[in-house]
Amino acid sequence: MPGRNRYQAYTLANFRAIPQMERLSEEMKFDIEVVGRVLPFKTNNFVVEQLIDWERVPDDPMFILTFPQRDMLSPEHYEEIAGLLRSGADAAAIRMAANRIRLQLNPHPAGQSSRNIPTLEGESLDGMQHKYRETVLFFPSQGQTCHAYCSFCFRWPQFVGMSDFKFASREVDRLIDYLRAHPEVSDLLLTGGDPLIMSARNLAQYLEPLLDARLPNLRRIRIGTKALSYWPYRFLSDEDAPDLLALFGKVARSGVQLALMAHFNHPRELEPEPVRQAIARVRESGAVIRTQSPLLRHVNDDPALWARMWNEQVNLGCVPYYMFLSRDTGAQHYFGLPIVRAWEIFRQAYQRVSGLCRTVRGPSMSAGAGKVQMLGVSEVNGEKLMVLRFLQGRNPDWVHRPFFAQYDEKATWLDELRPAFGESRFFYEEEAGDGPHAPLQEHAERAALRLRNIPPAGAERTPWSCG
Repeated sequence: MPGRNRYQAYTLANFRAIPQMERLSEEMKFDIEVVGRVLPFKTNNFVVEQLIDWERVPDDPMFILTFPQRDMLSPEHYEEIAGLLRSGADAAAIRMAANRIRLQLNPHPAGQSSRNIPTLEGESLDGMQHKYRETVLFFPSQGQTCHAYCSFCFRWPQFVGMSDFKFASREVDRLIDYLRAHPEVSDLLLTGGDPLIMSARNLAQYLEPLLDARLPNLRRIRIGTKALSYWPYRFLSDEDAPDLLALFGKVARSGVQLALMAHFNHPRELEPEPVRQAIARVRESGAVIRTQSPLLRHVNDDPALWARMWNEQVNLGCVPYYMFLSRDTGAQHYFGLPIVRAWEIFRQAYQRVSGLCRTVRGPSMSAGAGKVQMLGVSEVNGEKLMVLRFLQGRNPDWVHRPFFAQYDEKATWLDELRPAFGESRFFYEEEAGDGPHAPLQEHAERAALRLRNIPPAGAERTPWSCG
């Protein structure tokens, strides 16, 4: 094994060399080979040595978070890839089958590849997204990978070679022109992948021109990252760690707030001393750390765990920000929970923490129309209803407008819900011109496929089927 603070990636090509693999059966290793041909797989020595509890494998949550599991594919899809591997099929045949399967896994949810791409002077800015009025997303081309891949990641297509689904841009000058032309934008989010996979020098080539442009509307720069958890040495002992922290300080001193949108999915990620030291270093630079995670079956579907995680984040000086529902893409059938159950977990966790932790919002769905929060379950005229609201919307007027859906304890995503009070569609569907809530048949068919995978609380999990 490499030195503890020297980065070593593990993929399908070399994961069997991990010493802890000796604990796994050959069947489990083959499962990793099969599922890793369809969904992305990369981990590293820090994750392997300090985050995974190998005594608990295969049920360890950090192992599930970073290593492919058999049930992340449907039985039909698993057997198709497994059969090709067993027969010695060539790489092209396996890749063709994998791509065909990937296209059935909703590779770009919420209209990312079509509805969110902005234009400037008639030119499509393909490395950017502008869905909400105040915030623009920018995908730096050198930041479109990660130190390790999360098995739930909704941007998984860009990690498996589906180039048509990859966002990336080197055009910082066009970004500045776009921000100048849109004074309503106050926030810029650099995302990926993970922008902190980049060298400090490359990151500076994006951030410094933004500061030099002195855009009066640009008040906050955010960087979405998992580096604090998956590779804290990025801030401690990597060769350019001092330069990276100096760059953070330069942004903070410019008057533009720098926020790291840090992904922590389990409280164990906060325990290693290098992670705690990295958090301290980032905060000392003047950057703020806000934390977020999806709610994931098999990983963190426990209110006590969330309360512990939020408390520890606040103890370390971080700001809890979002609890999401896992997006309707990739292995969502494996990770997803019913919306009502997600609300119950959020509510029970929220009750256990102080006001400083209650900056967190959730459970929230990042759907096509916006970020929709499940507020709770209510009863009106004897009818049990789900109460929801927009935290963000394509139309800012939708924000914080409560609306009601028929109670459905099995629904896992917004498009499976039906309007209450006999309405044919939700208010935002009418205003967006998205047509009536029927294509109900299409919604019902999609819901039926998912619901076979998510039994009511306490029931045994039934096999996933693509129908």
